[in-house]
Amino acid sequence: MKPILIDFPEEFYTERLVIRKPMPGDGKAVYEAMQASLTELKPWMPWAHRDQTPEEVEANMREAHAKFLTREDLRLHIFHKETGEFIASSGLHRIKWDVPKFEIGYWIVTRHSGKGYITEAVEGITNFAFQELNAKRVEIRCDSKNVKSRAIPERLGFDLEGILKNDSISVVGNEPRDTCVFAKIK
Repeated sequence: MKPILIDFPEEFYTERLVIRKPMPGDGKAVYEAMQASLTELKPWMPWAHRDQTPEEVEANMREAHAKFLTREDLRLHIFHKETGEFIASSGLHRIKWDVPKFEIGYWIVTRHSGKGYITEAVEGITNFAFQELNAKRVEIRCDSKNVKSRAIPERLGFDLEGILKNDSISVVGNEPRDTCVFAKIK
């Protein structure tokens, strides 16, 4: 089956969160969240080093929306269920539909860090991948030095399958970095 023909919910919920596909118009909230969180994002996210305008971020949201519809990439936006406030961005990336296999990535608005939202969201997204998308494998990859990012898969019972030494170049310092590969399988 062609991935574009796969039907699944475009929004789901956890105890405190609404997790949904990116929509046109999300750019303003995402831009403001990015700007408020740059200090914490810059050590880990290459895109945090590019000066982006609100219009460029909105264009990116629309591209993400289109890729969600074509099933090329499933970015997911995370909102607080009660307030409607944008909290984080995540998603199912590097998709291999023939397996099916997905990689979860995530970042959170700094003022919401440390409240368990990303753990809750990643658990919800992992369950969504297994239940709705029939995933056989869900991965989380992160810089071995990113202690906060590593804590999420560890807390959720993902297996550390290995650490890829000198797998890529660090965002800051332009030096080799190691990548942790965590996975859950069905």
